[in-house]
Amino acid sequence: MTDLAVAAEIGQRLEQLRLERNLTQQQVADAVGLSRVSYAKLVAGQGKFTNVIAVLRALDQLDLLENFVPETVFSPIEQLKMKGKQRKRATGKRVVSATGSASGRSAVSGSGAGISGKSAKDKPEEMDW
Repeated sequence: MTDLAVAAEIGQRLEQLRLERNLTQQQVADAVGLSRVSYAKLVAGQGKFTNVIAVLRALDQLDLLENFVPETVFSPIEQLKMKGKQRKRATGKRVVSATGSASGRSAVSGSGAGISGKSAKDKPEEMDW
């Protein structure tokens, strides 16, 4: 089924609910705050989702949304499993200083220490040009 076909089917079902309550299109449109023409477009599948919700509310059928998209609840065991994997904060890359201690700060170029802990003097000089 295409998206347009689904929208048209929802509109037909809303129209059926309206007829079962013996209400005119104008009565439902007035209850929702739409014009009759806008209501007709809505039941033809060309309405906004917020207006669909408003019509369901006016027809006292808002509980149908629970069946439409049911609420999913994780089991307590799944919640505990997920809790252990939650990120608490962002962490930066740790840089080892010349003294061998780890620091969250980047190395200062003047200190001569790189990520490996070796000074710039220990490495052969490389030129790309």
